[in-house]
Amino acid sequence: MTEHLLANLGVPYSRPGTPGAHSNVQIGWIGLGQMGYYMARNLAKRVTPPGSQPLPLKVWNRTANKAEKLQQQLGKALITIAADIEEITTTCDVIITNLSNDEVVKEVYEQCARYLKLAPPVKNKIFVETSTILPRLSGELDYLISRLAHCHYLSCPVFGRPNVADKAQLLIVMAGEYRSKKEVAYLLVPAVGRKVIDLGENVEKAPTFKLLGNSMILGAVEVIAEAYTLGDKAGIEAGRIQDLIGEILPAPGLMGYADRMARDDYNGEDGFSLEGGIKDASHIRHLTAKYTAPMPMIDIAHQRLITARAIHTTQKEEGTQSHDVLDWTALIAGSRVAAGLDPFQSRKASDLFEV
Repeated sequence: MTEHLLANLGVPYSRPGTPGAHSNVQIGWIGLGQMGYYMARNLAKRVTPPGSQPLPLKVWNRTANKAEKLQQQLGKALITIAADIEEITTTCDVIITNLSNDEVVKEVYEQCARYLKLAPPVKNKIFVETSTILPRLSGELDYLISRLAHCHYLSCPVFGRPNVADKAQLLIVMAGEYRSKKEVAYLLVPAVGRKVIDLGENVEKAPTFKLLGNSMILGAVEVIAEAYTLGDKAGIEAGRIQDLIGEILPAPGLMGYADRMARDDYNGEDGFSLEGGIKDASHIRHLTAKYTAPMPMIDIAHQRLITARAIHTTQKEEGTQSHDVLDWTALIAGSRVAAGLDPFQSRKASDLFEV
């Protein structure tokens, strides 16, 4: 079975009808952060049907050095650097965004809409928003883009940390117009992710689904943090607790978070940032209020994240911080301080693990 046939196993749609059409699609990418860099890189390297050569991926990032780094890594045959968002908007058939927060997402899409009003497209153009945003913003973006001639909007958040994005194993959630989903799904699987989950045409469903998933992960991370804290107070080595988590909660993602906490490794440069965790927790709490469906564990986790940020801010002011950016597993600081322990350094980690 070829790689192209294997891709069908992760895509809930039939393959688009025109063979090799994807090789003629100009794809643009906006946002090369911790997730976006790996996703864009893998998409640029995607495998296409024999005899076809995809157009170079056109990328733009607020800081040009990341775009330049990606081009240096893959070469000009695979990466072209756009001068600005206007170039991406007006010259690309599929525009994929991966951005840090709702405010930036809204600003970028408003710019795109302005450019398209000045230069209306003459053929189909698909916008694919992969960030974690509030559902209502996704609805606003759909209205903003879909009312423009030949333009379509897809909500397409992803599950997975940067190391998962690096391996092209993301779980992709899609909502929006069917034909657009079909086109984009076969661009992203298996190049960027392993599977697509279709949430129908209501674009607010995909970000809601994403936040539901993140609520499960965040709640589990908080429980694990509390277990490590209690274990530290009770004299149970972190390594023992980590082994137990592997026996009773063997999900790869949770094991990764558990390993970070066992090692007191809260460096957010290569993980999911504390600020991203605060944003997601705030979004989840917004949904719980909207639907009158309390999630007490998320309320607690949100408090822990804020506590960790406050401690880290003070450390940065004093010049005593270990990392410039914290991973969201640093929420353990809240439970550790409440238990009278050092926020980020367990009493036994240095004895259990080699540096």
